Amino acid sequence: MSTSSEGPVFADPRRRATALRELRKAMTAGAVDTADEARRVASLDTCRLAHLPEAVIRPANDEEVATVLRLANRYRVPVTARGAGSATTGAATPIRGGWVLDLSGWDEIRIDAVSGYAHVGAGAINAKINEAAEKKGWFYPPDPSSKGYSTIGGNIACNAGGLRAAKYGVTRDYVVALEGFLPTGEPVKWGLPLKKYVSGFNLRDLWIGSEGMLGVVTRATLKLIPAPETRATFLAAYKDEAAALRTVREVLKARLVPSILEFIDRQTLDCFLRKHEKAGTLGSLPFRVKAGDPAPAMLLLEVDGDAGQVRRQKTAVRELLGAKALWLRQARDEEEAEALWRIRRTCSQAMFQMGDTKLNEDIVVPLESQLPLLKYTLEVRKKTGLATPTFGHAADGNFHVHVMFDWGDADQRERARESIELIMRKVVELGGAITGEHGIGLAKSPFLSLQHTEAEIGAMKRIKDALDPNGILNPGKMFEPFDMWLQPRDRAWRFPWDH
Repeated sequence: MSTSSEGPVFADPRRRATALRELRKAMTAGAVDTADEARRVASLDTCRLAHLPEAVIRPANDEEVATVLRLANRYRVPVTARGAGSATTGAATPIRGGWVLDLSGWDEIRIDAVSGYAHVGAGAINAKINEAAEKKGWFYPPDPSSKGYSTIGGNIACNAGGLRAAKYGVTRDYVVALEGFLPTGEPVKWGLPLKKYVSGFNLRDLWIGSEGMLGVVTRATLKLIPAPETRATFLAAYKDEAAALRTVREVLKARLVPSILEFIDRQTLDCFLRKHEKAGTLGSLPFRVKAGDPAPAMLLLEVDGDAGQVRRQKTAVRELLGAKALWLRQARDEEEAEALWRIRRTCSQAMFQMGDTKLNEDIVVPLESQLPLLKYTLEVRKKTGLATPTFGHAADGNFHVHVMFDWGDADQRERARESIELIMRKVVELGGAITGEHGIGLAKSPFLSLQHTEAEIGAMKRIKDALDPNGILNPGKMFEPFDMWLQPRDRAWRFPWDH
């Protein structure tokens, strides 16, 4: 592979123009889009690090995907596969320009109600897969917070987890088979829709979580499980984070396995309550609160199963959650359950009262380290003067630690950088992971060496070089030097899912 000290060497502008002319001739009319608006949409993801591609390509079929990759590989043009663009780390940003391969239109969903499989295109939306499965009595558990708009291709790229991961697992646990293409344009199938398959190396699992750097996924076969008969939802408030997290340990020690167990700290809930106080909507909340009251820490818990299982679990939940709670509320019906979950879904947006920029770090620590980590984030807040509101998936140790600041304030930017570095070092010191769901992308690439040794990173690089010797797929990510603080951001762009 021809490389420089900063990564692969790509085609110069003249050769890129030649490659683009050849591509237009080979593709169906309209498949290659070079309009300014299309390029801007494809220039960034939720991280908002904006870099314009030269073209956005919407392939109509497998042969067109192969054509794109064959030409890109021959001319050494960077290719970034894209679904919804909901990545939070810059993983979908075409940092080296080139072509964006837009697979959002590959959204077919077919449910095999006999075998319990979902056959889906890379552009199928997570929530729509589960909706289709539930109509046939099946259930697709992985449910990232972005499930309403993120695609299964993106979920596979970062091995997305979600609220139900502690009980049901993550994306990798449900991918039975993948179809796609090597960077050379050669088609591959990793796995088959079978209960047992051990033929050759397991490259299916290697591709899952590889952030689109080893190949392009076009289709997947997903395992489904029988849909739970019923669910019960609870909300509990605690005087502080320590009381809430000790309750989490009691729940797990009792071998109760909730389908969801979410934690919300006082900083986060304070933002949520102040937003409603300003709007005059405190009275609309599914719990009583007075203006000016101190915000509690909270746990949101869901149990599921058949009617008998849920009945027994509800008794245990009331005892365990209620032991140290200020109050405990159980949803009486689906409408009340939705009102409780709306707290968790909307508290993130409420944080923007603390600053116009939010860094969302999806770290994971051992369960016994959750409280030490949370205490440390408060030390970081005291040291840097920046808020660190935190919520997350308490049953699996996956916290979303946020650092809030104003991007236009150079001093705050520097303090935000310091905050993130301190938190990442502490996570690794506690035996945790710098990312549990979002992946490395661009934003976390400076911290990869905190998590892995030179030998481990070297092994990953050799795999990348073996499968993508010209380095055309999603270049600039994970291994290459990157400083997001020096990069342009398109702060004016609004995604469909922005509140």
